Amino acid sequence: MASQQGLQERRRQRLRFQLRRKSGGRPRLSVFRSSKHIHAQIIDDAQGITLASASSLEKSIREAGKTGANVDAATAIGKLVAERAVAAGVTTVVFDRGSYLYHGRVKALAEAAREGGLSF
Repeated sequence: MASQQGLQERRRQRLRFQLRRKSGGRPRLSVFRSSKHIHAQIIDDAQGITLASASSLEKSIREAGKTGANVDAATAIGKLVAERAVAAGVTTVVFDRGSYLYHGRVKALAEAAREGGLSF
């Protein structure tokens, strides 16, 4: 039987393969979720650079009293990454949820990014 980490890696690779096929050259909004924090990056895979990022580890988010382990912090991160992306000139992205289900904090981040001006 495969390990939990191995299964997670297979899900992540399967999703990224599909995103590469369907992205059409758009940057990728990648989400990483841990038990205490959440991170989001907008990555241009063609050039291999990060265009915008936001994390619950940033000082402004921590001072607001958000821990990163709840939906409120994920919403704040989604709005912040969308704001930074629009400032960098990115409006359309493809959403990379990684191996996580589109539920809870991941869903909250995605919806907040849409409200912030990103379309996917």
